[in-house]
Amino acid sequence: MFLFPVWADSAASAAGPPALFAPPSKESPADALFRQAKNLRYAQRWFEAAAMYRQILRDHPTYSRLPEVRFWLASTLEADQRWDEAANAYTEFLDLHPDQKLLGREAKLNRIHCWGLRQGQNSEATQGLVLALGGADDEIQVAAALQLSKRGDRRAVSALQKGLLTTTCTEACRLALKGMGVEPKAPEPSTNGRFLVLRIHEKGKDETVTIRLAVSLARAVTGYMTDTQIQQARRKGMNPDQLMDLALNAPKGTLLLSVDDRESSITVTTE
Repeated sequence: MFLFPVWADSAASAAGPPALFAPPSKESPADALFRQAKNLRYAQRWFEAAAMYRQILRDHPTYSRLPEVRFWLASTLEADQRWDEAANAYTEFLDLHPDQKLLGREAKLNRIHCWGLRQGQNSEATQGLVLALGGADDEIQVAAALQLSKRGDRRAVSALQKGLLTTTCTEACRLALKGMGVEPKAPEPSTNGRFLVLRIHEKGKDETVTIRLAVSLARAVTGYMTDTQIQQARRKGMNPDQLMDLALNAPKGTLLLSVDDRESSITVTTE
């Protein structure tokens, strides 16, 4: 009977398995908590997710992903409608991680949103909005001005006039100025000859319903959308109320929006 030598296998066993077949490294305790917090956030279990993000900050102060932890803590508090806590958390993120450009922009805009909901009830919220008017970022200035205009605060007028020249907030700024009795200084956009085309397809049916709206009636688009589709659009970074501004500056044939739910899908293009 032929016997295979075993010395080579013994040597390999002593040296350990080849690197190619090494088992994957286990996630760290901080990584495990971060993953669990994300899953809780996706499940909209905001309170538990926020508690877990705070546990990471408390127990793992040297974790490499602390900027993300602080941002998502603030975002989770905002989703839970804990506006003051969220604004403070965004401020902490911005103070401790000024190098986070993309997340920093989102944090500033989200903080404006939280302050806007609390102005008139929390003096710090109004102060934050007023301070934002003097910032270097025009987008943040205009966002703060739009929030202040809801309470007729005339300190917002200058930034609103500046916002008339933007591509995304022209109509909102014009209406805000009109609401405060201030005449917009920039010319109103022309909507002659521009249309929004809605194509609505009910799932399970062959035909597609096509609806054409004058750009000036862009706000009516949300009347054809379900709450799920509106929320989906906002998660994609598209506010349906801004369709008019986008349509005026987009080439004809541009797809502005595409959303769906279990029952139907909707696309919005320019014509």
